[in-house]
Amino acid sequence: QVQLVQSGGGLVQTGGSLRLSCTASVNILTISTMGWYRQRPGNERELVATMSGGGSTNYADSVKGRFTISRVSTRNTLFLQMNSLKPEDTAVYYCYAALFPPRWGQGTQVTVSS
Repeated sequence: QVQLVQSGGGLVQTGGSLRLSCTASVNILTISTMGWYRQRPGNERELVATMSGGGSTNYADSVKGRFTISRVSTRNTLFLQMNSLKPEDTAVYYCYAALFPPRWGQGTQVTVSS
């Protein structure tokens, strides 16, 4: 069974940076799409960024220009570099893999203090 293990996150001040990592138990180049979602308090889970197997990326408007999704295929690891963080970025962040059934990481808390 494919597993996604997340690391990173934590507490940072407004304007700071954090990097999230997600390591898969399979070759990530075989996964059509991987990405990051987040769930802010009182809200539904929302898309943050995705990357296709071919390397195409997609970002939510709210994070464009601040967040960067990337990967190191030899390490089967997906990253989310988050810069210029804002209090509204506070959420639990989840790694996602478009498999059947879809796979999710365990979630990582990101808290941005004002």
